[in-house]
Amino acid sequence: MASFSVNNRSYNLPSRPVAVICIDGCADEYISESIAQGYMPRLEAMVKSGYRGMVRGALPSFTNVNNSAIVTGAPPAVTGICGNFFLNPETGEEVMMNSAEFRRCDTILNAAADAGRKVAFITAKEKLRTVLGDGIVERGGIAFSSEKVNEAVASTHGVDNAEDIIGKPKPEIYSGDASIYVLEAGAALVEQGKADFLYLSLTDYMQHKFGPTDQESLEFYQQMDEQIGRLLDAGCVVAATADHGMNAKNDSNGEPKVIFVESLLQEQFGKDGISVICPITDPYVVHHGALGSLVMVHLDDPSRADELMDFLLRQEGITEVYNREMAALKLELAPDRIGDITVLSGRDVVVGKTPEHHDLSVLKGGLRSHGGRYEEMVPLLLSEPLNAEYKLIATGDPRNFDVFAFACNANA
Repeated sequence: MASFSVNNRSYNLPSRPVAVICIDGCADEYISESIAQGYMPRLEAMVKSGYRGMVRGALPSFTNVNNSAIVTGAPPAVTGICGNFFLNPETGEEVMMNSAEFRRCDTILNAAADAGRKVAFITAKEKLRTVLGDGIVERGGIAFSSEKVNEAVASTHGVDNAEDIIGKPKPEIYSGDASIYVLEAGAALVEQGKADFLYLSLTDYMQHKFGPTDQESLEFYQQMDEQIGRLLDAGCVVAATADHGMNAKNDSNGEPKVIFVESLLQEQFGKDGISVICPITDPYVVHHGALGSLVMVHLDDPSRADELMDFLLRQEGITEVYNREMAALKLELAPDRIGDITVLSGRDVVVGKTPEHHDLSVLKGGLRSHGGRYEEMVPLLLSEPLNAEYKLIATGDPRNFDVFAFACNANA
C-alpha cells in the first residue's frame, strides 16, 4: 500500500525508511547553539538541504499530551490525553494517564503497520510505551523503552533480548544516555532491516538539568547528531520535532519561582471545595518536582469559577486563566478531562498545588520546566526539501503533530 489514512489525515509512504524523532524538551535554542558551535554537523547539513522551521505544540506543553498528539496527528481534544495526570470524572480519583485505555483514537504507527511497514516505537520513558505502544506488536512491530529494555520479550515487545540490538545494557533513566540509547537502537534496527517506519521518543532529563549553552548540553547534542547521521546514512527520511520547549523557572537568587495555586485560593476563599491538579505529575519527579506552568482547578461548585478566575488573573506571574468551556475551545482540550479552571503562568514561573505536595529537595541547581504557553513553540527539522503544498503549510500555523505528515507528504 502506497498510502494510508488515520484520524481523517492521509499519509503517503516513501519507498525509503521513515524515522521521526521527538527530542523531548528541545527548545530551538538547543539546536541553534549546537549548530553554531559546530556540535551538530550532520544536522546542519541535513536542514540546509531539507527544512528547518518552528511549529506550535499542543497545550499543556507536557510529554504525554504532545507525544500522544504526534503519534496520532491530532490535538488533545481528539486524543483525550490532556495531561500526564488528571482527575478522572468517572471515579473521582486522581490518576496517571499511563495506559492506552485513556487514548481515544488510533495511532499513525498502527496504521502504518496495517499498510505493510515494519514499525518500531522506541522511547526512553516506559510510560510512553504503555500509553502509545498498544497494537504495534500484534501487527508484527517492535515497541520498547530504554528504561526497561532488559524486560523486553517478543510476546509483548516484539523482540527478545533487546539489549543485544546495540550490545549495551539498559541506561540510567536520569541521564542523557537514556535518549542516545533510543537513537542507537533505532539506527541499528534500520541497519539490520528490522524496521522501516520508526518513532523515536527521547527524554528531557538533560534539558531539565542544563541550558542550551552548557557544555553538557552541547556534548549531548553532539552524540545525538552522530545517531541522526546513522539514520541518514541508512537511507532514512528523517524528521524531528519536540514535545515542548524548556525554560528556567527561578528567581534572582536561583530559587524556584512557584505560585502554589491551591494554597492561594484556599487562603482567599476557604479550604472547602477547591482542589488543584498538577497535570505535569509523572513518575520522573527528579526532572521537575511535579512543577510546571499549567494547573487545573476543580471546584465542588463550578458557579464560583468566575470569582476565582478574576482573583487569579490579578496575581503577578499568572498570565492566562480559562473556564472549562474556553479552555476546551482555545487550548483544544477534551472538556471532560480538564478542571473547572485552567491556569497558565509566565515564562519564568511555575504553578503548583501546596508547598507540602512538592519536594523541592530533588531539584539541584534550580528549576527548569515547561507546561505553559512559553514552551509551546518548538523546532521542526526535515531531511527533505518541502514541496509547494507544504511550503504553504509551513508559512501558516504548522503543528508539532504534523511531523509525520511532513515526513511522508512534504518531499519536493
